[in-house]
Amino acid sequence: MDSVNIGMIGGGTVGSGVFHALQHNAGLMTARLGVRLGITRVAVKAFDEARPYPIPRGVMSLDWRAVVEDPSVQVVIELVGGTGIAKTMILAALERGKPVVTANKALLSAHGPELFAAARRCRTNLYYEASVAGGIPIIKVVREGLVGNRFERIYGIVNGTCNYILTRMKREGAAFADVLADAQRLGYAEADPTLDVDGHDAVHKIGILASLAYGFWVSARDIHVEGIRSLTPLDIKFADQLGYTIKLLGMVHAVPPDAGRAGRAAAPGHRISVSVSPTLVPNAHVLASVGGVFNAVFVSGFPIGDTLYYGRGAGKDATASAVLSDLADAALDLRHGTPQRVPAFVPHASAGGMVPFAQTTSRFYLRLDVLDRPGAIAKISAILSKAGISISSIIQPEAHEGETVPVILMTHTARRAAMDRARAAIARIPAVKGPSLLLPVEDFA
Repeated sequence: MDSVNIGMIGGGTVGSGVFHALQHNAGLMTARLGVRLGITRVAVKAFDEARPYPIPRGVMSLDWRAVVEDPSVQVVIELVGGTGIAKTMILAALERGKPVVTANKALLSAHGPELFAAARRCRTNLYYEASVAGGIPIIKVVREGLVGNRFERIYGIVNGTCNYILTRMKREGAAFADVLADAQRLGYAEADPTLDVDGHDAVHKIGILASLAYGFWVSARDIHVEGIRSLTPLDIKFADQLGYTIKLLGMVHAVPPDAGRAGRAAAPGHRISVSVSPTLVPNAHVLASVGGVFNAVFVSGFPIGDTLYYGRGAGKDATASAVLSDLADAALDLRHGTPQRVPAFVPHASAGGMVPFAQTTSRFYLRLDVLDRPGAIAKISAILSKAGISISSIIQPEAHEGETVPVILMTHTARRAAMDRARAAIARIPAVKGPSLLLPVEDFA
């Protein structure tokens, strides 16, 4: 097999970016792989839709089935997105024995097991490097590069929109709404930013990584998620005073039975906790320095130790890089007759499971709005103490009696359920006004 014909469904911003990148780098890839790659058919919504790079009219079609069913097309790229028709498209290609390359993290998060099972049944494969962290080859790292490791922890800054907003809030002291409006104007945020700023996009991505690392499928429904809408410039400022930067962090922790013994890696079948939340990260840690629209994934395992992967997480160029990588794998697998050389996903931990979020532990940042009245702080401290939660530090700006001021409490390690109960009890103190904010603190110890 000297050449591989590729059909692509989706010819908008990302699709035309992939087409453009392959046009420019096809010769280089041929020299490196010994296989010539070419996109011969592209299904689009409209011939004249806006796209940053041109696609020749002769290869375009308005019928996606014409691409999937073309006997000359050997690999199919799905860049439509969403969880509706994209699923039908991918299944149709797999059922014809054609490997599929996709960037569709929402679809994988919702229907991954069904799609992977279809690929196995049809003796072909599903490639999805572009679904998580764009240009960072993190899927290949977890599935291949670190295949000999047991994973202890994974942390991901995997949403560029949120990271851009938080970076500017810290640098400029700006409010969330103002920075979001700028991000939308610059094209870093969608007109409806819900998927990004409420954390759901990050849930899709961290769930895929957790599933690959621990060998059982992690449903998005089981992942605790909090977005960044409730953060204020004061939170950014106070966190910095305490030596931390706030990042929207996807977090995966192994919880082995002997969790009290430090330094023990998780064995297959052990339970894990998975969450997405604004999190206080020490200023000295490398993740705190990841700014703007960039992504980073921190992976710790045995025997490798700590590793970090950094790069652009979204956009036509980062996605194109990941798609070309998958095309190279698909072409070589076809050439050598090994369509499942590296299976899309292998369930290997039937005893594994999720730890309920309320049972997880962490240090916490708690911001309260409190009237300056005698005894108010003492009552708050008493509630925390009764719940078995100790305070490590407190910031209490000066105020005149009767004024409401923010009070910041940092706790030692506590169980989330105890913290939630204490927070609810504190809210019933008459001197405590307005909503509070509770964030985890990650010290990477």
